[in-house]
Amino acid sequence: MITNLAERLVRRLWPDGFVSVVVAFITLAAAAPAPVGLPPAFYAAWRNGPSADPNFFPIAVWLQDPKNADRYKTAGFNTYVGLWEGPTEEQLATLKKFGLRVICEQNAVALRHLDDPTICAWMHGDEPDNAQELPDKQGYGPPVAPEKITADYDRIKQADPSRPVMLNLGQGVAWDGWYGRGVRSNHPEDYPLYLKGADIASFDIYPVNHDRAEIANKLWFVAHGVDRLVDWGADKKITWNCIECTRIGDVDRKPTPAQVKAEVWMSLIHGSQGLIYFVHQFKPTFREAALFDDAAMLAGVTVLNKQIQSLAPALNSPTVHGAATVKSSNPDVPVDILVKREGGATYIFAVAMRDAETVATITLTNAAGSQKVEVLGEGRAPEMTTGVLSDQFAPWAVHLYRITDPLAKP
Repeated sequence: MITNLAERLVRRLWPDGFVSVVVAFITLAAAAPAPVGLPPAFYAAWRNGPSADPNFFPIAVWLQDPKNADRYKTAGFNTYVGLWEGPTEEQLATLKKFGLRVICEQNAVALRHLDDPTICAWMHGDEPDNAQELPDKQGYGPPVAPEKITADYDRIKQADPSRPVMLNLGQGVAWDGWYGRGVRSNHPEDYPLYLKGADIASFDIYPVNHDRAEIANKLWFVAHGVDRLVDWGADKKITWNCIECTRIGDVDRKPTPAQVKAEVWMSLIHGSQGLIYFVHQFKPTFREAALFDDAAMLAGVTVLNKQIQSLAPALNSPTVHGAATVKSSNPDVPVDILVKREGGATYIFAVAMRDAETVATITLTNAAGSQKVEVLGEGRAPEMTTGVLSDQFAPWAVHLYRITDPLAKP
């Protein structure tokens, strides 16, 4: 079983040679059209959907054995996405025991659990936008047609309208030149059609693990894909995305905790409303839960997840557009920001979008006098006078500012 799983996943991630384009990631499916609103308000549309509590932020792990549920919960995860050859009764019972919820296929076992809150969403098959493997290893045909995804969505919704449907798409979301789409490479116009068959839309691209120069180590492609999903969803779809955190297939490629943190905050700053970590390793040996083999990465991800969860009320609050501007001293290193207001404080989340140093000058609109600033998790309190703050950014640096003095609305 494990060998078969490894082969299926490797085929999806590496199309050259033994490994081609496509296969088993999995996608999600749902029930009612998602309303426009804040992320928790979205989920309130479904009685058995993800939590609508503004103190909750979805932090998921991809295709893992529920036997590790307690370890993932300790590391700050609250959701499973995908269950190998499941869901089974045993898998659901284990997740329920440890208080984690799951997004899974709507199989016969799942249909017996329509009143079980352990299941919080349904899935399509993974990456239908990629070329699909033909029977008997006869090569690859075209991607699944968007019309098929819409029809499947209607079928899943008809069986259970109380949960949303998730659709996970491939790296073509962020990279038009992704040849793994076969005859539909360089056809981004397909994606708004795919999104008609989903309530939650996700995608995956792993820049550090990537073997093509167009993408390799260009972390900003994660943010670019989020931007496109948000745009294609036209404020009617919930946007999630996948994050790399292990060596996947090449022994010479592996993200650092700092790079993972940067990808995560690029995602959140650009509008992602849920995270799915990919934690498999394929080389030099297969490890389904490779995150647990890397003490430094596990520690970094745990701190990161718990910080995000602590900031859920802010992340789930409305974005304050036009509240601040940012200027980078290094024109080759843009710094992107997101501004939120929650609990009497203003939050400015900032990330350096390139692998080089810069100084960012952040200016708040309509601010006067001095403001009290805390850099979360860093033990720093830089000075902000008349709404202007300058701070040093190392390569891929993330700084999260909380300004506790009341500020005028922009």
